[in-house]
Order: sequence, then C-alpha cells, then structure tokens
Amino acid sequence: MNHSCREYVLQCLVCDRSYQPHEVSYYCPHCKTEGALDALYDYPTLKREWSRGRLAHDHARGMWRYDRLMPLSSTQFIPPLLVGNTPLYSRPELLGKGSRIKVFIKDESRQPTGSLKDRASALAVAHAMQSGARTIAVASTGNAASALAGMSASLGLRNVIYLPKTAPREKLAQMQGYGAEIVLVDGQYDEAFEQCLDACETHGWYNRTTGINSYMSEGKKTVAFELCEQLNWQVPDLVFVPVGNGCILGSVYKGFFDLLQLGWIERIPRLIGVQAEHSNFMYRAWRSGQPMQQVERIPPTSLASSINVALPRDRLKALRAVTASEGEFICVSDPSIVAAASRLAATTGVFPEAGAASAFAGLLKYAEENPGTAQTAVILITGSGLKDTSIFLSDSARTPSRAQSHSVPAALADEFT
Repeated sequence: MNHSCREYVLQCLVCDRSYQPHEVSYYCPHCKTEGALDALYDYPTLKREWSRGRLAHDHARGMWRYDRLMPLSSTQFIPPLLVGNTPLYSRPELLGKGSRIKVFIKDESRQPTGSLKDRASALAVAHAMQSGARTIAVASTGNAASALAGMSASLGLRNVIYLPKTAPREKLAQMQGYGAEIVLVDGQYDEAFEQCLDACETHGWYNRTTGINSYMSEGKKTVAFELCEQLNWQVPDLVFVPVGNGCILGSVYKGFFDLLQLGWIERIPRLIGVQAEHSNFMYRAWRSGQPMQQVERIPPTSLASSINVALPRDRLKALRAVTASEGEFICVSDPSIVAAASRLAATTGVFPEAGAASAFAGLLKYAEENPGTAQTAVILITGSGLKDTSIFLSDSARTPSRAQSHSVPAALADEFT
C-alpha cells in the first residue's frame, strides 16, 4: 500500500471512547456487542497529500484505489478477485415522463459473487489474514456468506458459515461451490448470529459478521466513493438503500462522511433506508422515537430473504445514517417489492434480488408521495436476482412478454405454429 498516511483511531458510537487499533479486536471492549466503532482517519493529512484527480488513473485496482481510507497496513493479503468498478446507469425515464426525479442505478449485482457484500468480505479476508487468522466465520442470510466463501476460496482461507435453513438454494449452491463449511441453523438470521458468535469466541476464529465486526463498514463504504466519482463528484439528492441488518445503510453514510472530511464533496445526500413491512425494526424505531432497546422484536416473515432480520445488528449506524443526513425510513409491502423487481428487470435489464428491489420499491413510493419534485436519486441494487429466483417464478411477478404486447410478423408467427 503506497501511502504515507495509514493512521486511524476507532471510536465507539455509544460511549465515545477512542482506541488504537491494537487495543481492540473489532468492537468496543466497554460496550461489547451493544457498541459500534467508527474508523476515523487523519483527515487533515490526507487532505493535503491526496487528491481526487489521482484516482482517475487507478481503476484497475477496483475498490482498493481508495486504500488510504481503509484500515489495512499492507496489500499482501488482498484477494485477487476484482471488487468494485460496478456500473452506474442513468435511467431518467424510469419513473415515467411526468416525473421530475432523475434516476441512477448503482448495480452491485456485477460484483464477483453477485452482491455488494463482496466489498466487505474482500476487506474481511485481508484484515483476518493480516491479523494472523486462518479461519474466518460469518452469520448471514446468504449474500455475506457467499461473498466470504468466494473471497476465501481465492486465497485458500478456511471459512465457516452459519446460515438459516430457509436461505435460498441458489446462495447455498454458491457457498458449496466455493468449498465453504456450512452450518445450517434452525431459525432466522438472529439465531445464526448467536451461534456464530459463540463458535468464534470458543475457537478463536475471526468473526466477519456485521454488527460484531466494525471494520466491515470500511469495505462497504467504498460504494459511496465510487458513486461520487462516477457522478463527477456531484452528490445526488437522494440515495435509496435496502435495509435488513442496517450495515449497508450505515456504511454508505460513512463513505459520504469521509469524503466530506476531505473536502471532496460539499454535502451528504439524504439517505433513504427501505425496509419490508414484515421486517421493519428500523422503520418502527425511527417512527416511534423510542430508545431501540424498547422497540419490539417481531419475527421477520418477508419474502425478501436478504433483508429478513428481527434485530438489525448495525442498528446504531443505520439510524445515524438517516438522522444525520436528514433522510428517512420507508416501509414497503412484499407485493410492491415483487412488482418493483419485475419492473426494474423488464425496463432496464438490471436483474435484482428481492431485497435489492426494495430500494426501487421505496423510490416508487417516495415519488408517489412527493409528486413534482425535481431531484436526482440513486437506487442501490445490492444483489443479483440470480441469487434468489423465486420471486420471478411466482404468478404475481409474471408480466406480458414483448411478444404478447406487440404484434408479431406473420412470417415469424408461422415458425412457432
């Protein structure tokens, strides 16, 4: 890593204590798992020594071109798979001719294992091996586990995955293909989280699980860096982010925060966290204004498996993202998620999984409630529909094909009869 400034401190969002990296593992020793750590860098020095223009010639390195704002001291263990460089599509017509919202799609389904979680898992395996670990474990609804399995396979690192038995078979197939050791758990993500935590504490494994491992935000935040770079450092008005565990939403905020400290952007966009109605802890906590320990945990039943979480483990960072950016949480129904996924795929060619499609469902709801507003909006598509195809095979997802909606020339029609 060829940079002159690597220093950072870790500060707890709950107790405000600050630690040097060697003083902690990956969460606050005072607040334990109830805390959450921010990695804060030497921004004044970075601002003097680093410029936006230097990034333009470094795209071959993917997300690692932002390594000065990442908590690694060496490139020795960076996975060889290219992570980052995902496309940003401008689709101003996506909401219809009457809308004044200009829409961009950040397509993270193009990552090596098909989801944004590759950004965190790439950092996780590098950080784990730099720390001397040779086994890394994770609790996941599927995407983080697939990403960890793929990154681990590229480096020959042993990985153990705790996964709900209800996880989509496509994601399970990915993990098995990558050679992961899989523990299928009765229950949902929350039960997998506890089992993984116990196993890591018992065996001394590196725990990649978001909400335990505060470093994961530092990998995922690079999507915000990339988004700003692709928009020529013009910050959008709104960014719509799917929310299950809260990790991606909190990380997107951290990315914009870092850029603001460097003076590379002038403001942070309003961040809109989108949850499914049947997995909506953050929405209810935000609406109620109550301390989160007083908000009821309701077993999640949404069909959007990747955002199906009773108690978001990165809830502190997720709530901060919305409040600090003057954003909001939006709640959408499962039928609206299915409709949004089908509409996005059929009109743009971007094929989202259900959890990712919730971001578009949130934008559609926002646009309906805010007609005539001239804004720029980015929807963050966090994972590929190939990782869970069930919603596209349901009756509710079926839409008239192009052949049904347009007349077919007689010569062609004869070939099909």
